[in-house]
Amino acid sequence: MRVKAIQSTDELGNQKQIAAAEQSEKFSSYLQTTASLEEIFTEASQKYNVPENLIKAIAKAESDFNPNATSGAGAQGIMQLMPGTAKELGVTDSYDPYQNIMGGTKYISQMLQKYDGDISLALAAYNAGSNNVAKYGGIPPFEETQNYVAKVTRYMNEGMDVPGLSYSMNAAGLVSGSPVQRLEESYYENVLEQLFSYDDYLQFIDLYSKIEETQQEQLKEEKEQQEEEKQQESFYAYQELRYSPAVMNLLG
Repeated sequence: MRVKAIQSTDELGNQKQIAAAEQSEKFSSYLQTTASLEEIFTEASQKYNVPENLIKAIAKAESDFNPNATSGAGAQGIMQLMPGTAKELGVTDSYDPYQNIMGGTKYISQMLQKYDGDISLALAAYNAGSNNVAKYGGIPPFEETQNYVAKVTRYMNEGMDVPGLSYSMNAAGLVSGSPVQRLEESYYENVLEQLFSYDDYLQFIDLYSKIEETQQEQLKEEKEQQEEEKQQESFYAYQELRYSPAVMNLLG
């Protein structure tokens, strides 16, 4: 993924944009820098023409700005995108804050256009789906959705503090949209992906399963063989006892 520009501030505190380098092999295009959540929200707001406070309010209500959040229904990341919705929005990693916020902002922008700028209806659609908004002719009579619209509206009007987290970026794009801890995890995940593809993983699982089955069959055969040997030993012992002179004298 590439970004067109990275938001930054100059010595006077004014915002400026650093243009992303063109695709090239220049070493300078891979120099590391950082982008804060504030800068990502600002870029998303400008790109999709959505009020920045609205995007932040959604993020606050959805995940409390947690990039690793996952709901019981499967929604992921800061803006809590469902996998299917994320795919339609072009988001390849919902736990990448940059992609997630951009995707969520794009989606709420589509809802605002659909409902002629009506924020309440757009939020209701974001939470319950546009089909339910159409079905009920407005905000659906779901307690969760009604509370959600009220909560996001309150956050938007009152304002909120955004965590001062920074995310590793470079001029060629976002390296990792996660805090430092997830950055390390992502690094090792990328290394593993380079060493072992998903197909390799599936082949390994298949091979491992076959080895397990073979070992279980061998153990079963060994156990059956041991039982058979025990039965034979018992039979031979019985025969020896049956025909021993002492036993014959006792019986005769």
